[in-house]
Amino acid sequence: MHNKVPVLNLQEQFSGLAPELEQAIMSVLRSGNYILGEKGLELEKEIAKLCGCQYGIGVANGTDALELALWALDIGPGDEVITPSFTFAATAEAIAMRGAKPVFVEVEAKTFNIDTARIEAAITKSSKAIMPVHLYGMSADMNAIMSLAKKYSLKVIEDNAQAVGALYKGKPTGSFADASCISFYPTKNLGACGDAGMIVTNDANIAERLRKLRAHGMKKRYYHEELGINSRLDELQAVILLTKLPYLSKWNEKRAELAKVYNQALKNISWLTLPNLVDQSQNRTIHVWHQYTVVVNLPAKSNETPSTLRDTVMAKLAEHGIGSMCYYPIPLHLQEAFSQYGYKKGDLPITETLAERVISLPMYPELTEEAIKRVATAFDKVGQEMLPVISQNQVYTNVGLR
Repeated sequence: MHNKVPVLNLQEQFSGLAPELEQAIMSVLRSGNYILGEKGLELEKEIAKLCGCQYGIGVANGTDALELALWALDIGPGDEVITPSFTFAATAEAIAMRGAKPVFVEVEAKTFNIDTARIEAAITKSSKAIMPVHLYGMSADMNAIMSLAKKYSLKVIEDNAQAVGALYKGKPTGSFADASCISFYPTKNLGACGDAGMIVTNDANIAERLRKLRAHGMKKRYYHEELGINSRLDELQAVILLTKLPYLSKWNEKRAELAKVYNQALKNISWLTLPNLVDQSQNRTIHVWHQYTVVVNLPAKSNETPSTLRDTVMAKLAEHGIGSMCYYPIPLHLQEAFSQYGYKKGDLPITETLAERVISLPMYPELTEEAIKRVATAFDKVGQEMLPVISQNQVYTNVGLR
């Protein structure tokens, strides 16, 4: 189909940086130094600085970053870690892989982030840490989280996989917690050409332990002080990320501009709930728009569920040449992999409602305003196809999300 708008276009970003990237990659290949070299050290310093931290520890991927951070904070069997259910599986998977228990807390409908007003009720004698997620590029309410952590002597690990470069009350995401975890998966705002991740911290002891844990427990080569794993960020990924890093601020600003264009273009689609455009005067956060995510509020017929209705909308968008994705269709507390923790449908109603209804639309710095207008036109057509005899007052307005 002509004039397709993909949900992501990594080739376009590469084409704009190809000469720089090719030169950088060849410099590493010629150096013969491919693991834990100068480029990795340089990237660690730059990312730590970006996140307002003293130390950066490059690792193989964002999932390893989460597990290693928990490991370095001595979180393990018998411990509980409070976290949202509306996130990618790696967040809770890392907790479970350490033998600890993820304790799932409801999210705020307007921000998609953990509802800090509900955290205190989830704290028990076994609670060891809080792991907030800055979902879709917007910071969780870190002041409230850090206040609770101090009150109950809990550790905090920020899952900052989707929000590098975001600010909360003027401070970078990643700067609040005992340790903060980053993913450089290719789809991220700052993406590698493969898997890569990092942990940032202001604690020298945590940083030193993380460097050991990522390299088989070694501080000195072949002298193993404790058990660890092999999780190292290689020089090729480091130099690719260093080449892209100077553009990140401009890219994030462009994403914010595109989010405004989206909100204007879609404002008359009555059956969509649009994401909040942050009021900068409040200085709560600077959103970096890793995803632009809307909520579908169409009424389901008797033989439909909201999720199948959402999937129909996505299929119809695809027929009009518009790419979209659902992040994430099944909340973690209802996933089979976490069934041992005893959660059931209805435990987290806002989380469950969002998971049934969210759609993420095309969002990348190279996206054009004209393409966003095509997205809006497609939504108009989908509405005409799916709401031929339904009056406006039948559109859902009472699902707890407006």
